[in-house]
Amino acid sequence: QVQLVESGGGLVQAGGSLRLSCAASGRTFSSYAMGWFRQAPGKEREFVAHISRSGISTYYADSVKGRFTISRDNAKNTADLQMNSLKPEDTAVYYCAATLKFRATHRSEYDYWGQGTQVTVSS
Repeated sequence: QVQLVESGGGLVQAGGSLRLSCAASGRTFSSYAMGWFRQAPGKEREFVAHISRSGISTYYADSVKGRFTISRDNAKNTADLQMNSLKPEDTAVYYCAATLKFRATHRSEYDYWGQGTQVTVSS
């Protein structure tokens, strides 16, 4: 069992930056690959980024590639999402999630979810 809690969301102007953090409970954090997803009003939850258990491999949605960076610290049981050059279309609730699968990019592949944190980007 893994419990996830996101933090770091907020309101930022277009072009600004935010750093989201996901804190995980349990002693098996390093056994899970981690992902970030987002859901805008009226839209489905979509994949943003994925990081492997070791942190060596990362994958991104095309819409955030080059602007967002996912990282993890297995000693601290955290997985972060650094978001730069934010755009109004990045506005959404952001969720972190844990999976045992490699290179998982669909929400159905994830087993545990946080409650989400709101990110609002103003134009």
